[in-house]
Amino acid sequence: MPVFKLPLSGDVVQSIYPSFFSPTGSQFGLVNITVGQSSAPEVERDVLSDVGSYGRQIGQIADALLVVIEHLEGEADGTLERDKAIKEFKAMLHGVAKVKEAHRREARRPRD
Repeated sequence: MPVFKLPLSGDVVQSIYPSFFSPTGSQFGLVNITVGQSSAPEVERDVLSDVGSYGRQIGQIADALLVVIEHLEGEADGTLERDKAIKEFKAMLHGVAKVKEAHRREARRPRD
């Protein structure tokens, strides 16, 4: 869970993107977010800027996983549809789709 710190409210550990205002990559802004430590911050920064945000990456993984689940459900004996983790995953995707649609974004919904 990200930690939000307002100015003068305490220590600040790491920014999401290193600031281009400083060659050392220090913080610049009114609200700073700590997202944890990375073993390769340069790689993480380049992936976020050149490939996709965390949300986009997770969304594409979820869409691909849903395709696999629905394919397996078609071949299974019905036990997959009754699995609690699968039900919760599909409920989460329905929630994400609802938010995306409220923002007029395309959303993939699970078959029920």
